[in-house]
Amino acid sequence: VQLQASGGGLVQAGGSLRLSCTASGNILRINDMYWYRQAPGKQRDLVAIITRHHATHYVDSVKGRFTISRDDAMNTVYLQMNSLEPEDTAVYYCNVEVLGSISRSIRNYWGQETQVTVSS
Repeated sequence: VQLQASGGGLVQAGGSLRLSCTASGNILRINDMYWYRQAPGKQRDLVAIITRHHATHYVDSVKGRFTISRDDAMNTVYLQMNSLEPEDTAVYYCNVEVLGSISRSIRNYWGQETQVTVSS
């Protein structure tokens, strides 16, 4: 299973970005999908979750500004980020829980890093 993430970049405070992450490979089913971020010198933190049934959960600092969504037909998870703040500057990672079509086991996979930089 491979995850391809895209959509990061440089934006001014108050601006918006949309991250996407698409899974491909031997996938029978995708369960929960996550976005994490890691700011310089800090640990990697969970930002948002969307479950298989499309329930969503957010860390308090992004509630009302970020929206996680998914397209199950495309095996893709999105993170719409509005009203961006300099504190949102970080490397963002997607993480997807996959039931493998060959292995018939559940495993989590990480996407590659996507840099988001918000200037003040």
